[in-house]
Amino acid sequence: MATLEDRILGEKLHYYCSSSEDEEEEEEEEEEEGGKREAPGGGEEVLPPPPERGGWEGSSTNTGPKGVLKDWQRFKQLEAERRVEQERERVLLAKKLAMSCRSHLDDEKEKEEKKKSEEEEDALLEEAFPASTNKRATFGRLIHLESRDGFLDAIDKESEDVTVIIHIFEKGVPGCSAMTGCLGCVAQDYPYVKFCTLPASVAGVSANFKAGGCPALLVYRAGQLVGNFVRLTDEFSDDFYATDVESFLIEHGILVDRSLIPPGIRGPADGSDEDGDSDFSLDD
Repeated sequence: MATLEDRILGEKLHYYCSSSEDEEEEEEEEEEEGGKREAPGGGEEVLPPPPERGGWEGSSTNTGPKGVLKDWQRFKQLEAERRVEQERERVLLAKKLAMSCRSHLDDEKEKEEKKKSEEEEDALLEEAFPASTNKRATFGRLIHLESRDGFLDAIDKESEDVTVIIHIFEKGVPGCSAMTGCLGCVAQDYPYVKFCTLPASVAGVSANFKAGGCPALLVYRAGQLVGNFVRLTDEFSDDFYATDVESFLIEHGILVDRSLIPPGIRGPADGSDEDGDSDFSLDD
């Protein structure tokens, strides 16, 4: 059972109103009334909800030490990339220029190689032909032998490095006159080769050889017979030229092709004698 005091206090509490409670009730009523204001048309006006808070959508620059360092690193990176690109362009340009200049450089290189090759060939020929070439005996004309002793001396008393070519002929035999004339021309172009003629009657050959073996060429080096060519009309026919005889002797290794001999070693090529007249004659 409640005491009298409880009842008294209970009734006071029932009729007691707190100022704070009244203020809270007034605020709630104002909020309800504010949320339901009447619109101009007579209806209740509903206010829009407040905007929601979202993430940051703007931009900002970090101007602190870290931001400055980052910007500097980016600048150096772009600068390095630009240098790489410039170097690539420089290499491409250099290749392009090299291709355009290649043909000219190849021509120059080819000329140098050709010149070097010619110098090497000249050196080899100088070794093959002694440096004392100018001291060698020179002939440049056709020598006519009239006796057997002259024939033997022309061979045995000549220097070992001299090639001696002797034409044995017989008057009236086809081809002999032409061979004598051709050898006279060839002798002018090969001054270091001794060209001679010898009548078949002086050589002491048989009648058969005179009729069937002439014209004939005998070739000697160091006193030894190295070439023997008879009845050359079978090779040339009755009518031939000095170039035919020269080519024949070159093909058989008797003469050296003059086009392969350097001009300084080739020697004089004039077949004139002291009186300025040609010394070869036709013995037909």
